[in-house]
Amino acid sequence: MDKDTRETFWKAFQDSPFIMMRLENSNEHAEPMTAQLDRDAHHAIWFFLARDNRIAAGGAAMGQVSTKGHDVFACILGNLVEETDTSIRHKQWNQVVESWFPNGKNDPNVLMLRFDIKDSEVWISDMSMKGKFKMLTGMPIKPGEAGEHATGPV
Repeated sequence: MDKDTRETFWKAFQDSPFIMMRLENSNEHAEPMTAQLDRDAHHAIWFFLARDNRIAAGGAAMGQVSTKGHDVFACILGNLVEETDTSIRHKQWNQVVESWFPNGKNDPNVLMLRFDIKDSEVWISDMSMKGKFKMLTGMPIKPGEAGEHATGPV
């Protein structure tokens, strides 16, 4: 994946850090999760959740992202594993997380998962002027006139 697409994705995801997560071998529906992001991390995001959450078992998973303004979309494939590094747990804990888990970060029911990203597909909707004109007039739009598309680890 090219650097510009990767940077555009992470900036948009930081502004709207919500992802629909689903375990790959589950019949359960995806559910919205708030991603905990770290600029120094490469190919990983984190989630705080209750131990009885439908994705708590971890394993192969897929996430779907649609950012504010619907300008970036992504499908992300990876593996969910329990984060055991307490320094990361403390670093990522914040008031928003605490509003969901009022007993605090040491509550034994609170689980932190790390989503190790293996692959992704990202679409950036940035329609060209020509593409916008074609859309408004009902003319066919070519893929390059609608934005960018890339695959690979983000």
